[in-house]
Amino acid sequence: MTTLRTDLLDLIGKNPGGHLDESIRTEFESKLKAYADSPGADPSDVLFAIGKTVYNVDVSPDAKKKKTDIPNLEEEEEEEEEGGAKEKKQKKEDVIIDFDYMKAFMKDVFLSYGVKPDRAETCSEVLIEADRRGIDSHGLGRLKPIYCDRMDQGILWPDKPIDILKETETTALVDGNLGLGLYIGPYCMQMAIDKAKKHGVGFVAAQNSTHYGIAGYYATMATKAGCVGLSGTNARPSIAPTFGVEPMLGTNPLCFGIPSDDDFPFVIDCATSVNQRGKIERYQREGKDTPKGAVIDNKGIERTDTDGILKDMVMGKCALTPVGGAGDEMAGYKGYGWATTVELLCTAFQSGPFGEEVCGIDRKTGKKKPMPLGHYFLAIDIEPICPLDTFKANAGKLLSALRESQKSPMGPGRIWTAGEPENDQRVKRFAQGGMSVPASLQKNMVALRDNRPGMKDKYSQLPFEK
Repeated sequence: MTTLRTDLLDLIGKNPGGHLDESIRTEFESKLKAYADSPGADPSDVLFAIGKTVYNVDVSPDAKKKKTDIPNLEEEEEEEEEGGAKEKKQKKEDVIIDFDYMKAFMKDVFLSYGVKPDRAETCSEVLIEADRRGIDSHGLGRLKPIYCDRMDQGILWPDKPIDILKETETTALVDGNLGLGLYIGPYCMQMAIDKAKKHGVGFVAAQNSTHYGIAGYYATMATKAGCVGLSGTNARPSIAPTFGVEPMLGTNPLCFGIPSDDDFPFVIDCATSVNQRGKIERYQREGKDTPKGAVIDNKGIERTDTDGILKDMVMGKCALTPVGGAGDEMAGYKGYGWATTVELLCTAFQSGPFGEEVCGIDRKTGKKKPMPLGHYFLAIDIEPICPLDTFKANAGKLLSALRESQKSPMGPGRIWTAGEPENDQRVKRFAQGGMSVPASLQKNMVALRDNRPGMKDKYSQLPFEK
């Protein structure tokens, strides 16, 4: 056992980036499994924590014992029948579904609404990319409630034209006419990239768009083209200003994409709030409380009741806190300032609405209304300033130094850089055969299959119905 442990420590020490190398990962997994099977292996050994958090290998003696002790992993719950009798009912498990299948399903849903084939392809690609990266709050989880339900409600349109209102060699202002932001966004970023490739820099502002998915998708479009990319969007008001309680700003993501010589680009895509609405929606699907400090109501009370939070946010009765939290004790004014910066770039160029005008509901009547959002897209071509390979090597050198710097003895034994956790999830999910679809999203898929024209013929049996 001692030899195995020493071998594992040597393997980690000699290969700081070994979790990115398939051969190293395979060797590590093999040795860790053998170590876990050794008599007297300690479940609290840091090697098992490193295996789980860094190499995505969970083989600790405790984990193995749990799997052995529970022959049927499907949870059971009791359901009361008429007359007071109770029967045991199996609770649905998460199901792994292949990415290609899931993308095709989402594309067919968009087609059923009348979205043109090329745009339906783009929309489904933006959503499935979120799931590939492990950003479950912005993939399949948003298909029905954010896009389909809004098209059903008549506040979002499936196939509107994109109009170019103003254009120069390096800039443009476009109008999305309240079509799907999932195809408006890629159109605008590609325009910015094309301008950058001709003139060094391209900037495009969009008005009258709608929810455009993960901002990181657009930054990655730029990095793939050899550019630095920035993108941002405003959203329905959710964040209260520092020392305020009224939701005034969207969760406005701050997003940068920078190429490097790693297997993945540096992409930072994060909301300017402690938690974004999509994550709170995920807490609701999972039946979890919202962490304290993420939400404040109009009485100044920090809230954790997820269902109540989502209802009150729509009516403007509670708000998300900016990065740093409420007040200035933990520098909440920084998150507030960044959220305001994104809001300005998404409204000032476009003379666009903000605040209550993009909340999606008439707070007096409760009636749904469109949410005309603004976006911005910036691409900077690297080659005119610096050879792309040199830039990538320089970026990679810095990022590698960060990852290899001294680790906290209280941490997981690894330092990540932006874009790396998403790459880890991509590797893990492709290895497991696709994305995990929970019961709540299985229910959404069934509803879309059963209610959208042509879907039932093509998807008579979904993977979890077999």
